[in-house]
Amino acid sequence: MEDLSLHILDIMENSLDARARRIELYIDEDPVHELLSLEIRDNGKGIDASLLPGVTNPFFTTRKTRSVGLGLSMLSEAAKATGGEMIIESSPGKGTQVRATFQSGHIDMKPLGDVPQTLLTLIVGHPEIEFCYHHRIAGNTFSFDTREIDADRGSPQILRAIGQQLRKGLAQLARQAAGSE
Repeated sequence: MEDLSLHILDIMENSLDARARRIELYIDEDPVHELLSLEIRDNGKGIDASLLPGVTNPFFTTRKTRSVGLGLSMLSEAAKATGGEMIIESSPGKGTQVRATFQSGHIDMKPLGDVPQTLLTLIVGHPEIEFCYHHRIAGNTFSFDTREIDADRGSPQILRAIGQQLRKGLAQLARQAAGSE
């Protein structure tokens, strides 16, 4: 995968496959210490503790439709390539948390990519799911939560407004972060 937003999309789709009704994305950029962390939390069915050690193996999957599960292993390798790591915590019936940290100044660091478009794709495809997004850069934060949208999230006008809100919020966050460095 070329950028981290594609990894985010893949992991969040795993959450959907696990019957999550709420998915949270946290991105924290610390330019001073050249660190980036991303965390995806869901309230899906979770992973049994006996299966957790194998989930980063590309040939491990619980799906019946294919014999490989590359998402977690590829995210783990992307983090390790920068000197970072990936940690998975999960409890059956309570959900899963995937946290990856990256040394953002490392030569092998992938670009973050188009996170607003990734989120919009998920919202369009799953208007019944609650999506929550928090992005922090240098202590400044932008947050978005679909629970705050009272209108029909399936309508084209609302989807356009969501896309604009995400892009405008991230642009403002970037300006704030640039002013605080």
